[in-house]
Amino acid sequence: MTRFAPLMDVALAEARAAGARGETPVGAAIVDPVSGRVLARAGNRTRELNDPTAHAEILAIRAACAALGSERLPGFDLYVTLEPCAMCAAAIAAARLGRLIYGAPDPKSGGVEQGARVFAHPQAHHRPEVFAGIAEAECAGLLREFFAGLRSGSGE
Repeated sequence: MTRFAPLMDVALAEARAAGARGETPVGAAIVDPVSGRVLARAGNRTRELNDPTAHAEILAIRAACAALGSERLPGFDLYVTLEPCAMCAAAIAAARLGRLIYGAPDPKSGGVEQGARVFAHPQAHHRPEVFAGIAEAECAGLLREFFAGLRSGSGE
């Protein structure tokens, strides 16, 4: 799965920027797998925007759809540093993304291979191809450091 690692770096850069803003460090990028062109990128902005839906995946999907002038993103890849929650997984299905490539699993709030397992439900409109564990150590490390900082009082 090292073929996905270079583009996961784009999502990791967004995650680092989100963490620097005091947001949970999750980043996402939507990529055209044929050309390798990054169509959209985003990091979490829930606090900044006072919007519980402003997850990196949702923001990247919105930006990519706006760039294409379409409500669907068939054939595009979504790279995200953390397993998407159920809300984001439903948006991924609605957008008809071709592949989901994510880094760290989320045992607490994941909605893909943990918890709700949105794509496994018969009601799922679409099931992207899923690749998990890409740059997992680095993705998980960002989250661990962020939350350790909060617990020690050195964070927000």
